[in-house]
Amino acid sequence: MTQITASMVKELREETNVGMMECKRALQECGGNKDEAIKMLRERGIAIAGKKASREASEGLVDAVIMDGGKKGVMIEVNCETDFVARNENFQQFVKSLLDKAKTLGNDELAEAEKDNLTAKVAEIGENLKIAGNVAFEVEGAGLVASYIHLGGKVGVLIELSFNKPETAENEDVKELAKDLTLQIAASDPACLNRESVPEDVVAAERDIFAKQMQDKPANILENIINGKMNKFYSQNCLLEQEFVKDPDMSVTDLIDSVAKKVGDEIEVTRYVRYQVGA
Repeated sequence: MTQITASMVKELREETNVGMMECKRALQECGGNKDEAIKMLRERGIAIAGKKASREASEGLVDAVIMDGGKKGVMIEVNCETDFVARNENFQQFVKSLLDKAKTLGNDELAEAEKDNLTAKVAEIGENLKIAGNVAFEVEGAGLVASYIHLGGKVGVLIELSFNKPETAENEDVKELAKDLTLQIAASDPACLNRESVPEDVVAAERDIFAKQMQDKPANILENIINGKMNKFYSQNCLLEQEFVKDPDMSVTDLIDSVAKKVGDEIEVTRYVRYQVGA
């Protein structure tokens, strides 16, 4: 019978990232043949992942990184089953490694690209894991990408601003604005950027609800009442029309305009994404 040494187990663990006892057992069953043991561990990992795939993964982490001096940003969400695992350093380092790999991938390509690594990690950790999404923003022309991670990785925001002047991206007031906007999005979870981007069917449904609520009102004032309620709806659901969380006396548009005037440039929110673990 082939003797399984500690160095053999260590070498197999380094190649597969599977626990020491599982590596030792695989080597014993394969007569010390490392290649056969690797194959066995992968097969077992796939089987374990398959069994756990139906279990809900509603915990996890959101993480982000800004690169190239604010010209590019990447954000990912990785889910697990329990908060205990989400707080585990092993899982957190795994998320960091996935974030690094996401730097070179397109939006929502990470799950497919890393499915084998995910399967192996499921076998190692013992919980269902899921790559919920990955997104990358890269500035074309003058602009800035910023991110914010809230509640220890439970919520993450990635935002892109565009300008007319390249130097605007280096302005400290503009950087502070980008930070404030990510905080706004994290706290208020706007459904859309502005009222023009609200889907037509959503607008129609809201107007219909308000019309039924106000059906006892005189016809000559009904439209004005509905329009007023729609304005309230937009102010709650559209980023640019929301009250600024740090100063409810001004809107987000007012905030952006004030900074734009201060720096002498136009500032536009190009796009944003908000991830929330388990949402």
